[in-house]
Amino acid sequence: MCVVVLRTGAMLTSITEGILCCLTGKAASLVLPLESSEPSNGFEFVEVKPGRVLRVRHIVPERQPVVTEDQLSSRKKKGKVGCREDDGDCGAEDVIKSQSEGSSVHCKRKITVYRNGQLVIENLGDVLHSEILQCQDGDLEPCSTVEVELADYKELASSPDPHPVPPTVPPASGDQKPAPPPRRRRRKPKRTVLIDSKREISSCKGTHADVALFFVHGVGGSLDIWGSQLDFFSRLGYEVIAPDLAGHGASKAPQIAAAYTFYALAEDLRAIFKRYARKRNILIGHSYGVSFCTFLAHEYPDLVHKVVMINGGGPTALEPSLCSIFQLPSCVLHCLSPCLAWSFLKAGFARQGAKEKQLLKQGNAFNVSPFVLRAMMSGQYWPEGDEVYHAELTVPILLVHGMCDKFVPMDEDQRMAEILLFAFLKVIEEGSHMVMMECPDTVNALLHEFFLWEPDMSKTESTNCEAETKATNNDTVQTLRVNQTMDK
Repeated sequence: MCVVVLRTGAMLTSITEGILCCLTGKAASLVLPLESSEPSNGFEFVEVKPGRVLRVRHIVPERQPVVTEDQLSSRKKKGKVGCREDDGDCGAEDVIKSQSEGSSVHCKRKITVYRNGQLVIENLGDVLHSEILQCQDGDLEPCSTVEVELADYKELASSPDPHPVPPTVPPASGDQKPAPPPRRRRRKPKRTVLIDSKREISSCKGTHADVALFFVHGVGGSLDIWGSQLDFFSRLGYEVIAPDLAGHGASKAPQIAAAYTFYALAEDLRAIFKRYARKRNILIGHSYGVSFCTFLAHEYPDLVHKVVMINGGGPTALEPSLCSIFQLPSCVLHCLSPCLAWSFLKAGFARQGAKEKQLLKQGNAFNVSPFVLRAMMSGQYWPEGDEVYHAELTVPILLVHGMCDKFVPMDEDQRMAEILLFAFLKVIEEGSHMVMMECPDTVNALLHEFFLWEPDMSKTESTNCEAETKATNNDTVQTLRVNQTMDK
């Protein structure tokens, strides 16, 4: 039971509205358009379906006209090779270079699922050598040499080993002979997934006209929680797109529960993505928004260049909690809305001072109707998004986790980093669930470094030669135990 000091008038008003909500059978809507002194500052209203309108903030920086390769070559023949900072041709040349240069990475993986719930991942492609991001717990290399540090990994006696080492027994008469390998019944895998593709990974700068950044918020949020990130990256020249999910912010709130299922919201974001997508797109998701970024990266592997997951957790499939306070009727949730807002402030921020309360108000977070909140929490059903679905992703992914997060445990993001092919995990000690609002400078610098990152492929050939000389691939196998059964 939570104890919170509230104004008597506000509490009586909330209870009265809740009683009226129960009597009339209608859910009171708290979703109102935000008052803005600049209503045309990049805000658009997009109808993704008939009668289904989303608010989108779309900022397109002013760039110089793009110069083609023929124009650039003719300009070089005339002697104009270099350029000054105030010369508009610099940006155009950078665009051409960005489209032609990039590191080609061979993504080759074998994913095997056994009937006892075990998941075996064999990385057979290129090994990336990167100098990006030092994690608090060490550097997580996005390659096959990642050491799995799960508690149940060492205790897994029946883990399939492609090269079992025969045990040795103490010699009886002084002669030491290896014992014969134990007989192990050959198990038939339930499912096998093979991935063999090439991916071009390059640096994405704000001067590149073919780059777009998509920001997706989670349950109870709005596009305004990305205020610091949208301003920061738009000033750097990036094209940014941030939508309000249905029923959130200033988007329309349909009064039907089916409008807030994962699949309905995913189709909304698919329409937004297809409308604003460029040649190279970077998806940034927070909490529930991470699942939609994963969905888009899986659906459009050629268009999604990189992904950032902030306090997303996983990689288990989404299922609504049956024993949750959000399963209560909407009128009851409306009566409890002050207490829920206080609980969100306490769990979502590392500190609960005046600054955090102001951030919560400015970000228009947790300002959704009880009906929308209940429908969103009940609609989090996505059985396809399991461990194998995440392991199939070949896009570079940055995982950002706030150490003080009370919604998403650290173990989930660590498990996500172990299953993904190219993953970097960064822990921000002073951050919580709303880390992008609490620590905007740290998050902005971290994201920008990831956008500019390119894989170092100079050591790939030497590494492959050493691997062939050793003639073993023990280091390329990661054995993971799935927490939930894979039979459903």
